[in-house]
Amino acid sequence: MVDSQSTPARQRPSIVSISSYLLFLFLACQVISLIITLSTIGKTRDALRDAYAGSNVENADQVGDVFYAIGLGSAILVLLLAVVLGVLALFNNQGRNGARITTWIVGGIMVCCVGGGLLSNAAGGFTAGGETGANGPSSEEVQRRLEEALPSWATAVSLLLGVISLISLLAALILLAMPKANAFFRKPTAAWEPPTPGASYQAPGQPGYPQAPGQPGYPQSSGEPGYPQSSGEPSYPPPPPGTNRPDDTPPADRPGSTPPSTS
Repeated sequence: MVDSQSTPARQRPSIVSISSYLLFLFLACQVISLIITLSTIGKTRDALRDAYAGSNVENADQVGDVFYAIGLGSAILVLLLAVVLGVLALFNNQGRNGARITTWIVGGIMVCCVGGGLLSNAAGGFTAGGETGANGPSSEEVQRRLEEALPSWATAVSLLLGVISLISLLAALILLAMPKANAFFRKPTAAWEPPTPGASYQAPGQPGYPQAPGQPGYPQSSGEPGYPQSSGEPSYPPPPPGTNRPDDTPPADRPGSTPPSTS
């Protein structure tokens, strides 16, 4: 009798696969956003330097450098977190619940970052606060210099990538919380298999005991088993017909010729 346990194969639901694809889309958007940032952030720094040149604003000559450092650092950080989400998507496809929980945590942080960036861009960034100071450049002047320095397509493409990133990330997180996804990430229970005829018994968690080598099985014969001849006793062929051996003398009570008497 065999008591065997095995883990049944799990079928990955489509919503988990779609969630992983959306996380990969989010990663691709962040890669493109970083490329755009690297190609335009230098021009933005130069435009801010020109706008604040000659003003009495405190540390006016460092405004462009501060924006350059913060913008570049933020773009790299967002890309690294997006790479983490891409790696987590691979583990999510394998049904690892710890990876799903980590995806929710990192994804929630990214939703705040991307959403905050979109709100800042929609509000106008540097120009949202009106006048930058009594002796500083006006918001219209800063905006004019930025528009002259940056390509016309940069702002629109960045905004579009931000919207796609936010929607794809939110959809991926929601799909991972669906009931079908919960059943996929739940730890599977072991299934009992019927015993295999002729197999040895093996208790759960105990090693099996294989048959000792050199000991063949004993098949059951239909009749009585024969007795093999001893290896030390040679066999003798039967005597030819008509040959009497000393022990072939018939007994006295057997009918036949009477031997002559000796008197």
